[in-house]
Amino acid sequence: MSFAKPIAALLCAASCVSALLLAAPAQAEDKWPSRPITYVVPFAAGGTTDVLARVIGNKLGPALGTTVVVDNKPGAGGNIGSDFVAKAAPDGYTILGGTISSHAINVSLYPNMPYDPIKSFRPVTLIGTLPNVLVVNASSPYQTLNEVIGAARSKPEALSFGSSGNGTSQHLSGELFQSMTGAKMLHIPYKGSAPAMQALLGQQVDLVFENILAAVPLIQAGKVRALAVTSGSRASSLPDVPTLSEAGLSGYEIVSWQAVFAPAGTPQAVVQRLATEIGKIISDPEVKARLASLGVEPSGAGPAELGALQKSEVAKWAKLIKASNIKVE
Repeated sequence: MSFAKPIAALLCAASCVSALLLAAPAQAEDKWPSRPITYVVPFAAGGTTDVLARVIGNKLGPALGTTVVVDNKPGAGGNIGSDFVAKAAPDGYTILGGTISSHAINVSLYPNMPYDPIKSFRPVTLIGTLPNVLVVNASSPYQTLNEVIGAARSKPEALSFGSSGNGTSQHLSGELFQSMTGAKMLHIPYKGSAPAMQALLGQQVDLVFENILAAVPLIQAGKVRALAVTSGSRASSLPDVPTLSEAGLSGYEIVSWQAVFAPAGTPQAVVQRLATEIGKIISDPEVKARLASLGVEPSGAGPAELGALQKSEVAKWAKLIKASNIKVE
């Protein structure tokens, strides 16, 4: 009896199985996305990054034929959530709402960063830019920027300012304010914009430099008073509110930005697909109008442009932080 034919048949069958197993990843890649995508927000729910994630996610899911789930992982100025994504599988199923803080500022503030803001990620899309706005409680006695400056100069730490976390653009807005005025205020960091604004509403802090997106609804509701915006020109959503430079602090300017990143190693085709679809969403007239009404200047810039912006911002903030001797433990 010959065993040649049974052995040949077994080898053929094994070869076919191996071929199928090797082809499986490629097929799975071709079918991306075949399951829900997690959009990590490294700040608390209700803040700027969270609002934008939900605006983008609600339309990105249907555009890709799947579901986008927003997952808030706040803490350490955006480092906790960002580190989670940096270590996630680079398969396109985990993306991050990265900001000027998590991807440009923090690397110069924190002595032991758990990730590299450039090497640990692939830039996807720049959602847009936005200023911060200096706000006080509606019942606050301060009506103008000069009144705040006067009170802050009168006694060290006589005034307190809240922020969405150490190292965020809101925090550095306050630090730059102190540096330029010679005042010394007490900084109280929170885990996101929402808790910082709640503290202002509860009169637990005297003022907050908040992203305009998170502040506008409360300004319009009459719960907080806007004194000045941090950008070089007035915001379209707050045309009657002067810039800090106009209000008496000449040369002051800080503009924040919001973007989407994926883990380093994410396939180029996946990154490009995400960039294309998110770009379409941002350019949608309805979304564009909504973002603009909240103070966000829509962008939609792709991976190359976002990567170039990020590198320049890392260098810019490193210089400012060193000169101001700002440290976060």
